[in-house]
Amino acid sequence: MEADPKRPQGSGFGAGAEGPAQSARLARWTGLLRTGGSAALGSVALIVVQLVVFIVWPPVHTVVDVFGLMNENPVLGLLSMDVLLLVNNLLTWLLYLGLGVVLWPVSRSAVTLVVGLGTLQMAAYTASNPALDLLTLARLHAAAAPDERAALAAAGEAVLARWNGTAFVTYYLLGAVVLLILAWLLRRSAAFSRATAAWALAAGVLMLVPSSFGTVGMVLALASLVPWSVLCVMAGRRLLGLAGCRLGIGRRDLPGPR
Repeated sequence: MEADPKRPQGSGFGAGAEGPAQSARLARWTGLLRTGGSAALGSVALIVVQLVVFIVWPPVHTVVDVFGLMNENPVLGLLSMDVLLLVNNLLTWLLYLGLGVVLWPVSRSAVTLVVGLGTLQMAAYTASNPALDLLTLARLHAAAAPDERAALAAAGEAVLARWNGTAFVTYYLLGAVVLLILAWLLRRSAAFSRATAAWALAAGVLMLVPSSFGTVGMVLALASLVPWSVLCVMAGRRLLGLAGCRLGIGRRDLPGPR
């Protein structure tokens, strides 16, 4: 079979057989590789949990309903406000770090962009998520005098309006950019299959339209969960596999942190 000119040859990234130098480098990062691989699989598990929660308990949208749910069942109220996505974003960031270790020789500049923009992406979503703000307002609203409740309800309206505002759109578009760069990196690394790069590309393209952009955005957001989940499974398994490779190199002979 003719070699793919776009893939580095002799780089130690061969499928199933890393070179000694590359194996030694990756072995020094086994802890991060395992963490990134486990985080990727955990992200898929959280997506399934979130979908089940939304199907069984559809999210509420008005301030009155949100305050009522937060006071009646705080856990369900937080889940309704996408609090699990905060955890999922942390897992995604850990996945990016693990992938960065493997993809570093492909392009240090691109890996730096992935980790840097990915960090900004997670920070933007953390700033936009209203879960704890609404929980606090709901409790204040429940304990407030009747003449104070209107002001607290207005504050809740403002928080809900901010949820899909600038910070959220920034988070979404940064996520698309990160995935597109990641697809480029994966395509040029022999450590990952072409299918892995293709799934990253598909997820990135579908995320170019934020979920807050009407029906089209919501449909594309739901559709993007499929390639993202496949990417996480494929990349996660590969990272765990790379973390477990020995290839004749003893762990006790490898200096540096794990």
